[in-house]
Amino acid sequence: MRWIERLEEWLIAILLAAMTLVSFSQVVARYVFNYSFTWALELTMVFFAWLIFLGIPYGVRIGSHIGVDALVKALGPKSARVAGIAGASLCVVYSAILLVGSWSYVGKMYDLGVTMDDLPSVPIWVPRVVLVASFLLLLVRFSQVLWRIIVGREIRLHLGDEAAEVLRQQEELTGEKRAPVEGGK
Repeated sequence: MRWIERLEEWLIAILLAAMTLVSFSQVVARYVFNYSFTWALELTMVFFAWLIFLGIPYGVRIGSHIGVDALVKALGPKSARVAGIAGASLCVVYSAILLVGSWSYVGKMYDLGVTMDDLPSVPIWVPRVVLVASFLLLLVRFSQVLWRIIVGREIRLHLGDEAAEVLRQQEELTGEKRAPVEGGK
């Protein structure tokens, strides 16, 4: 799975760079040469959508999605593990539903043969295939989380802990040591 993680990171970086390059080129073309690429906005929107959809499973992998887990943090280890299994199982089911729905949607776009507005040589299903890839990867990520909870390597879903992060940053800036936040990282 390590190669998928690296590919995921590289794709995100390349998409961000490509989106920046296309936008910058459009600005230079428009304001310096009084010329406009008709396809630049649509291509930038496709890159941005890909960034968002590839960022969803990436956020699960690194534990950066925010969540309300105050109740789970107040539970004991056994109860937190049960809640983690239930939560991760629901996430797996939800990801599977999204995967099936996106597969159906992209399939319909393929069957219809619709093309993009400003890039008419590109069928609309091509940029939308990111939905299938994203939700498949999301299903894999939540399945990994569920497995780690089941085998006892984790107790609960790891979500971004904003309070602990703010306190850690404040400690770094001021040098003051604070009491640890319950359940914080």
